[in-house]
Amino acid sequence: MHQFSVGDMTCGHCASTITKAVKDADSKATVEVRWAEKRVAVASQLSQDEIAEAIREAGYTPRPV
Repeated sequence: MHQFSVGDMTCGHCASTITKAVKDADSKATVEVRWAEKRVAVASQLSQDEIAEAIREAGYTPRPV
């Protein structure tokens, strides 16, 4: 499980956008977003860097936790 802090995620729409970005990169990924805590946890075959890149491409700034 890869975990990220995403400080610029501020609402449910942001959470949906991040979830979609990760799922577009790996459709079998499990994504748990807690936007109020600004946390994202992802179980995926992708590397941490690949997941972070997908989140960055969606317009957010992930930081591994």
